[in-house]
Amino acid sequence: QVQLVESGGGSVQAGGSLRLSCAASGSIFSVYAMAWYRQAPGKQRELVAVIGSGGSTNYADSVKGRFTISRDNAKNTVYLQMNSLKLEDTAFYYCKLVQYWGQGTQVTVSS
Repeated sequence: QVQLVESGGGSVQAGGSLRLSCAASGSIFSVYAMAWYRQAPGKQRELVAVIGSGGSTNYADSVKGRFTISRDNAKNTVYLQMNSLKLEDTAFYYCKLVQYWGQGTQVTVSS
């Protein structure tokens, strides 16, 4: 059984930064890719960023150059550094490992 726990969400003004963390239990963390998704009210859940077991990364076009995904296998944790936040980044953010999802953390960007 794998549990994922996100933290670091909150409210921030446009242009600000937040850093999300996702801590995983279990022993499979280091061998699989990890991903961050988000879901805004009334919209479908979308992929934000993914990091492979070897550290390769991919990003949604909407966050390229502003968000950075990273992982610390020793801590079973994946991070999402979010800079230059925009109003449209407001959403619930979820991490995913294989078929497992975290409970989500709210990010609210205001003007």
